[in-house]
Amino acid sequence: MTTSTSVSGVDVPDHRGRTGLDRAGRDLDRNPRVRVTDVELLAAGWHVLRRTTFAYRRDDGRWTSEQRETYDRGNGATVLLYSAGTGTVLLTRQFRYPVYVNGHDDGMLIEAAAGLLDSDDAETAIRREAEEETGVRIGELEHVFDVYTSPGSVTERLHCYAAPYDPSRRGEGGGIAEEGEDIEVLELPFTDALKMIGTGEIADAKTIMLLQWAALQGPFRPGR
Repeated sequence: MTTSTSVSGVDVPDHRGRTGLDRAGRDLDRNPRVRVTDVELLAAGWHVLRRTTFAYRRDDGRWTSEQRETYDRGNGATVLLYSAGTGTVLLTRQFRYPVYVNGHDDGMLIEAAAGLLDSDDAETAIRREAEEETGVRIGELEHVFDVYTSPGSVTERLHCYAAPYDPSRRGEGGGIAEEGEDIEVLELPFTDALKMIGTGEIADAKTIMLLQWAALQGPFRPGR
């Protein structure tokens, strides 16, 4: 008697049409101290949770067997929208359940516009997300840096940009209601936004990094 062992997302398509989700990382060879030996698919809802077993050569030459769980939600992009003429930045505020369940007072997080790349390149994605969320069409983008947001468990690499916006050119914004988005657009004096880091009113990592970049090296640096 033969028992089917087909697994959704592995050898048969999951609800998003994906297969081979247990293959990620198996062919990595860039670091001779790391040898991936097994990848297990733990969950494949909208994003993917894996448990990877690998051999790791320590500094003393010993090989150890390690396991890590990684959450793969794809890569993303974010942009700090600023107006040097008015001294303002354009941010968003929306409900984020993960921060609400982890101690944030009301879960209403103030952030720079951001979103996942999906199948687009980073610049195309952030132009799309910024217009959907804030109603502003971006002109010239400045690539600031790329960061890994939570490298102990989340694979996401975030592409960070800055761009000027025209305060007189504003569409409706607010996000896409069909996707559960209900986004408030905030136009704040840059000096106020910086102070909100210290008060805890702005607690989002990507937004803090971009605001500090703007103060130290960007459009609001001293002497500019």
